Amino acid sequence: MRLTTSLIATGLLSTSLLASAQANDPVVVSSKIDTEGGVLGQLILQTLEHEGIPTENRLQLGATSVVREALKTGEIDLYPEYTGNGAFFFDMTDSDVWNDAEKAYQTVRELDAENHLIWLTPASANNTWAMSVRQELAREHDLKTLEDLADYLASGGEFKFAASAEFVESEQALPAFQEAYGFELSEDQLLVLSGGNTAATMRAAAQQTSGTNAAMTYGTDGGLSALGLVVLEDSKGVQPVYQPAPVVREEVLEQYPQIEPALASVFNTLDLETLQHLNADVAVNGMAAEQVVKDYLENLRHNTSDQ
Repeated sequence: MRLTTSLIATGLLSTSLLASAQANDPVVVSSKIDTEGGVLGQLILQTLEHEGIPTENRLQLGATSVVREALKTGEIDLYPEYTGNGAFFFDMTDSDVWNDAEKAYQTVRELDAENHLIWLTPASANNTWAMSVRQELAREHDLKTLEDLADYLASGGEFKFAASAEFVESEQALPAFQEAYGFELSEDQLLVLSGGNTAATMRAAAQQTSGTNAAMTYGTDGGLSALGLVVLEDSKGVQPVYQPAPVVREEVLEQYPQIEPALASVFNTLDLETLQHLNADVAVNGMAAEQVVKDYLENLRHNTSDQ
């Protein structure tokens, strides 16, 4: 009887220790490799830390495919993704749901739930892919839209475009623009940079690296005006809506349910202007993403406490 009682006690103790260990498992927070990935990743990481949730920093891990796969395999637990990428993840690039913010979010949320991945509250900012040109080029040739660019290229205009391999190769990006507006860039008209960092592509255009006078950018890039670049309007609405939202593994959210309201309170503040400003502090002003986010969250909490 004593032996049985001892074994039961030991078993209960082991179960208790296991539950305690699981409760203290760090949440592995990651992000994409670009500037905004670092900012959004820091917003998530520092918010969780403020909530007393143990974390492990795996920020700026790689491009979309790398981080997405790491989440699906459980190598990481949480990272910021864009709603419009659901079109690529679920082979739905022909669907028009991605051009509507609410439909895009609800669709990707429902589809990814089958993968036990939960999309949390998105920011209102739309970080859609864009093509931008140097200001003097835009002024000289009256380039305001991608239709204007197509006409300029058709007339033999000088053009060299800096972009990531992902932008050049993804069916949703450059190929979609080319098909919709009727132009095609040759290899000589492309400067393909590794990774997905728009800070590098914008800098290449600003500095005219290898004759570059245009660049891949995002809607929320902070360095556009500072670097003298103008976004060409996607007048045909080729690009889907790309609202950033935290995506977390279901079992991790069950373990730490406070993640959802904590991140919602932060992402609800990220409109286009706010995210551009945060990105500018990193990409243009040279500040570390960690410090930029720390200052922002401290101000946010201070303002909230005053209300």
